[in-house]
Amino acid sequence: MSEPAATASFESTNACLKSIEQFNDTVNAMITVTADAARDQARAADEAAREGRWLGLLHGMPMAIKDNIATAGVRTTAGSSFFADHVPNENAAVTQRLIDAGAVIVGKATMHEFAFGIRSDNPVSGQCHNPWDTSRIPGGSSGGSGAAIAAGMCVGALGSDTGGSVRLPASINGVSGLRPTHGRVPNHGSTPVSPTMDTIGPMARSVSDVARIFAVIAGHDARDPMSADRPLENFLPRLADPIEGVRIGIPRSFYLDDTHPEIEAAVRAAADVLTEAGAELVDIDVPGAADMQRWATILIFSDACAVNAARLQQNPEMFSKPVYDRMMEGLKFTAVDYANTMRAREAWQAQLKDLFQDIDILLSPTLPTLAPPIEEDKSLLEATKHATRNTYAGAFGKLPGLSVPCGFSSDGLPIGLQLEAAWWQDPLLLQVGHAYQQRTDWHLRRPPI
Repeated sequence: MSEPAATASFESTNACLKSIEQFNDTVNAMITVTADAARDQARAADEAAREGRWLGLLHGMPMAIKDNIATAGVRTTAGSSFFADHVPNENAAVTQRLIDAGAVIVGKATMHEFAFGIRSDNPVSGQCHNPWDTSRIPGGSSGGSGAAIAAGMCVGALGSDTGGSVRLPASINGVSGLRPTHGRVPNHGSTPVSPTMDTIGPMARSVSDVARIFAVIAGHDARDPMSADRPLENFLPRLADPIEGVRIGIPRSFYLDDTHPEIEAAVRAAADVLTEAGAELVDIDVPGAADMQRWATILIFSDACAVNAARLQQNPEMFSKPVYDRMMEGLKFTAVDYANTMRAREAWQAQLKDLFQDIDILLSPTLPTLAPPIEEDKSLLEATKHATRNTYAGAFGKLPGLSVPCGFSSDGLPIGLQLEAAWWQDPLLLQVGHAYQQRTDWHLRRPPI
């Protein structure tokens, strides 16, 4: 009789590929599928297991990679007509790290065009759909990554987060997602939006899987000038440590203002679960938080215009109109606006440093509203501004942030809890998120498809 582990990687990979075959026509989460290569990688992982060899932390884990992250020999489009047929010759740093750790790559997850919106619509592959309700958006810009995990097309995925693009689709699709401290994970090989805010981040159902992926992709890479040369400690053995005494701040204003009542109720219930686990809740004020979205918008839009300046000038017709119109907003800002934004960021980071003297974790809803319908008559600019209200401020400050599922609305849509911490405290976020998931099962629930 063969041992159960002998075919575990192939069986897991084959199940994900079958889900892609069954659901991708409906959900449209995968822009490119590498089924043959994935099966070969899975067989190799099983062969290694039979020989007693361990390939690494991600041995045999089926993973999808957001389509703005380079994969050698596999089309990488960034959801843009400019790169519709682009096939890189070199892996991004994080792609290579996944492969070296034994991951099985099932393909490329779709995204919003140039990672510049929350709907995960692009001119290459079209609109991605929310597997919990296919009439609604999956969030963005890493909507394909979140939807693919929720629909069982992969176990883990990589997304990228400029102002919320990992955390928002994690929340909307009922999975977990980490925005690492800026500089902790190298962006080499990733199509940029705003280099001073972009970061690649891991996504999965469970925080424990997110933690494993994070441990693999974190670390300095000199090819990325934003990459921090700061070693990551071996935190995985302490992931399940108790969280007694961890101080969790509950904001008195802004973060919970104008929040859907079912979302607020779910987030407050999640805070109670963390209290039962030993954490200490602290009511706090976060003055100035409401202004950070405006400053972050100036920075992101200006950087996006700079990154795409030649394309905007020479081939504007190759952008979709919503992305073009939103990106062109960046041209309204001046050099003085940008300089003032840098001063605002410095002041905000100083304020955050003081805040995290009093608390260890800042708790809030990941987004204050439920996922809007795809056909909702609202501009991309307006829709994105509203959804990112709670995620821009931390990203602007370069903080790490984790979104974990914490409930469902009365009409069956997932709700996300956002946990943010001081710089380099990513392991603490994961520890708290893991403690929460040991006491709840929201992350284990599957969409109706």
